[in-house]
Amino acid sequence: MFNVTSTPDAPAAIGPYSQAISANGFLFASGQVALMPGTGEVVGTTIEEQAERACQSIKAILAANGLGFEDVVKTTCFLADMGDFAAFNAVYGKYFTGKPARSCVAVKELPKKLLCEIEIIAVCK
Repeated sequence: MFNVTSTPDAPAAIGPYSQAISANGFLFASGQVALMPGTGEVVGTTIEEQAERACQSIKAILAANGLGFEDVVKTTCFLADMGDFAAFNAVYGKYFTGKPARSCVAVKELPKKLLCEIEIIAVCK
């Protein structure tokens, strides 16, 4: 059995998927990008602004499940330009202070020409 997360404090799914699914003691969150909850409009033009918005959406999804960043055990980060790695890391490091396992890769393109996307796996309490 699993539970679907749907919070208005993070962007709604724009396709056939959920914001997050909890199953077997874990929360699996879909990749979060720099979209404004409620409007779906792109937030920011810099990697810092977009990473910040993505992290705020992750925070909302975690909170909707009674969790915080300290419960995250794995992240996967996608960057449109690996040249943004250091700036992205500066924002990422403010949130993921527990240093979860991570993969970070450059991709050819992200939806809506966004600069980054972050997905997480967290342990449920």
